[in-house]
Amino acid sequence: MAGGWARDGAVSEQIEASINDELARLKARRVPVGESATLCAECEEPIPQARREALPGVKLCIECVRERDAAYQTRGGINRRGSKDSQLK
Repeated sequence: MAGGWARDGAVSEQIEASINDELARLKARRVPVGESATLCAECEEPIPQARREALPGVKLCIECVRERDAAYQTRGGINRRGSKDSQLK
């Protein structure tokens, strides 16, 4: 169902494109690879051997990761492809 000047299915295409953009952004997040650090890159506390084995390439201790994740703010869900009337809220 489309309204105004949009063709049938245009709204669904906009929603699908926004979802695909967000999925691509999440997949592009940096994943640790390589050799793990023995000391945390932020607080310089030792990283436990079990953590280094479980996550190859890890550079931060658990506490620093928790602090970073707590500070992360999500983006707003605005559909940049559509007009003002088609923004998702």
